[in-house]
Amino acid sequence: MPRPTKGPRLGGGPAHERLLLNNLAASLFTHKAVTTTETKAKRVQPVAEKLVSLAKRGDLHARRQVMAAITDKNVVHELFTTVAPLVQDRPGGYTRITKLGFRKGDNAPMALIELVLEPVSAKPARTKAKLTNAVKATAAAVVAEEVVEHTESETVVDENIVEEAVVEAPVEAAAEVVEAPAAEEAPAEEAAVAEAEAEAGDAPKADEA
Repeated sequence: MPRPTKGPRLGGGPAHERLLLNNLAASLFTHKAVTTTETKAKRVQPVAEKLVSLAKRGDLHARRQVMAAITDKNVVHELFTTVAPLVQDRPGGYTRITKLGFRKGDNAPMALIELVLEPVSAKPARTKAKLTNAVKATAAAVVAEEVVEHTESETVVDENIVEEAVVEAPVEAAAEVVEAPAAEEAPAEEAAVAEAEAEAGDAPKADEA
């Protein structure tokens, strides 16, 4: 046994409910818009969209499935020849429900259900992906620039250290060169002094002789 839809049943029984919804869908296909209660509009919407999907298929089996629900051949012909070509490019959402307020007698909420027959406007689906890629590319470029700047700063610091080492090394080498001749001249001066003293010491001995 099929499980009934949740909520109160529209007719006296399930067969009555199916006939009521099928007739309401037939009126929708004939007049393109129907004013009814909000509950009936919400319940007939999936039925009508399923029949439109079958009409878009357009083969003999689909026509027989539609005629099992709608027995009026004129309505079926209208659905297959007029409605289906207008919604051929639409992937879904063939009906629209608009709330109209409350009815004056029993205060029932009313709604307008109508077919959406406007041409489908192509949406730029790839725009978001392109923007995302552009943002990612910009972020990557910024990161790359930061890395290059950081590397350049480190290189400059290293070059400064090398220059300081090069400057200090010749100064120390020059100091060593200056000190080396002084150390070499000291023994020569001492030898000259020793010779002079020796000559001075030999001279009095000659006089005495």
